[in-house]
Order: sequence, then C-alpha cells, then structure tokens
Amino acid sequence: MSNYRIFGSELSPYSVKVRSYFRYKGLPHEWIPRSPAVQAEFQKYAKLPLVPLVVTQEGEGLQDSTPIIERFEASQPEPAVVPDDRALAFVSALLEEYGDEWGNKWMFHYRWRYQPDAWSTAERIAQQMMGAQGTLAVAQARAAVAERMMGRLGFVGSNDRTQPTIEASFKRALALLEAHLQTRPYMLGGRPAMADFGLWGQFYEAATDPTPGAIMRASSPKVMEWVQRMVSPCSQGPFETWSALAPTLMPLLKDEVAALFLPWTAANAAAIERGDKSFEMALGGASWSQEPQKYHARSLAEVRRKYATAKDAAGLEAILKESGCLPYLTSP
Repeated sequence: MSNYRIFGSELSPYSVKVRSYFRYKGLPHEWIPRSPAVQAEFQKYAKLPLVPLVVTQEGEGLQDSTPIIERFEASQPEPAVVPDDRALAFVSALLEEYGDEWGNKWMFHYRWRYQPDAWSTAERIAQQMMGAQGTLAVAQARAAVAERMMGRLGFVGSNDRTQPTIEASFKRALALLEAHLQTRPYMLGGRPAMADFGLWGQFYEAATDPTPGAIMRASSPKVMEWVQRMVSPCSQGPFETWSALAPTLMPLLKDEVAALFLPWTAANAAAIERGDKSFEMALGGASWSQEPQKYHARSLAEVRRKYATAKDAAGLEAILKESGCLPYLTSP
C-alpha cells in the first residue's frame, strides 16, 4: 500500500492532531513539512492555503482535521476512536469541538500575546519555511511572521479585555484534566477518542511554547504525560462507561464547555446571522468582545447536527441537562 501524504507543520495543532490519528490507526503516511520547496505540490491538491492537507493514494486532497478523521474512521473503524455508547460518542465529539475551537484560543493567545513566545514560534516557523535560504532569510522571515501573527490575535478574541478569561480558562482546564487523567491514560479510558485528538493538539502546541509550557510543567504532570503519550498513541484498554468517567469529566463539561465555549460560540453564530461586525457578551463573569468568525458558526451548526442525530441516545439528555450544555445544542 502506498503512503498517504500529510502536508503540515509541527507548529499547527490541527496538523499534529491528524498525524497522531494516522499513527494510532497504523495508516501508512509521509509527513511533509510545508515549505516553499513543496508549495507547488501543495497548491495542486489544496483548496485552501491551510494545513493539514492529506493527499490520498488516489490523488484526492483532504483538508480540515475533523472531517479528515471522520472520513478515515468511517472506512477504517478499527481501532475505534468512537465509543459504541452513542451518548459517550457525542460527549467525545463535543469535547473535540471544544478543543478545536475554544482550546485554540489558549494556544494562540499565549503564543502571540507574549514576546518570548512570539519570537520562539516565529523562529521555528521561519526555520521551517526559509532555513534552506540561510540565516538572513530566516531572520527576515522571523520578524515578518511575528508581526503578522501578533496582529491576528483579534481573530481568536484575544485582547486586553478578554485576556483574564482566556488565561483563567487555560489554567482551569489544566486542573480539571489533571484530576481526570489521574486514573486513566486517555480522556475516555484506555484508548484515545475524538476528545483526545481535539484537545491534545492545542495542549501539545502550548507545551512547546515558553509561557504556557512552564505553567503546564509546574502544575500538571499527568497532563504532560498524556501530551507525550498522544504523540504516538496506542490502545491500553477499553473505553470506560459514563458512570466511571462522570466524577471528573462532568466538571469539564460544566465549568468550561457549558460555561464558556457553548455560550461564546452561540453568541458568535448569532452575530454572524445578524451581520454584526463585532459582538459583546458577559462570559465567565467578565466582559467578552471580538469580531465574529464565520467558521465557528459553521462549527456550531455541525455540533447541533450531530446532536440532532444522537439526541435519543440513552442517557445523553441527562448528561447534557446536568452539565448545562443542552440549551445551546438546539437551533434557535
């Protein structure tokens, strides 16, 4: 069997997420760091200038990490990353979306808000893109990357007003995951699930940056072990039941997903629907303001579609009611 090709970047949470999945599934693949040397081939298959890009053995280009994983999971379901328990499968999908969409705020905020983090990341990106052209080209690229990306903080809602909410959320999520991972190797038990891949990509990147990496190493040894484990994950046992997971997973659903992620994404979608250029809301006991983003509105629509399919699953309504997630999962 010929290899799949993954065009990606070590600095992209969605790229490493897909690579981790391919490693877990044993899918033969070639990891191709995106650089000018491969740009012509990248453009041949990519519809958007974004990584990851997976090129199939038939020459089809696939983009967007969650649809990529879902595509391969449908055709090659073993070893499964989706529990047979439909309620647990939806919870896992919801946590994956929380990681992809809200967790990205933590990673992007710390990476580009603090000067040491910005320069560290810009240096690594510049080396990947321009390393073959010499030190001057790398230095020039580093400055350009840092300036451009620091100017994009608004896209994830990072500003002076929202900084305390983002940083408090990161530390709270770390503490909740540290408690949850005390007795299990992965989010839902003995093997990785969709929840792991979505959350892990953001924490993996944060662990490589000076400021959030120091916070993680000082406070969350079990999370750091999980971060390392997920680089090349393997099954260590079955998925657990909801009753076994609930004592430490319900607080994450309550205090993060229902308290921050879902109200934020619902407000974003409403702002898009109204055609607003910005929106403000109370979030986490503080004021939140940012420009609305169309992709997040599509993401919420997909979560709601998945809920509509799964809503009759035994036990799911009780989980979502207790956590506070339910009101946000039905279309307004």
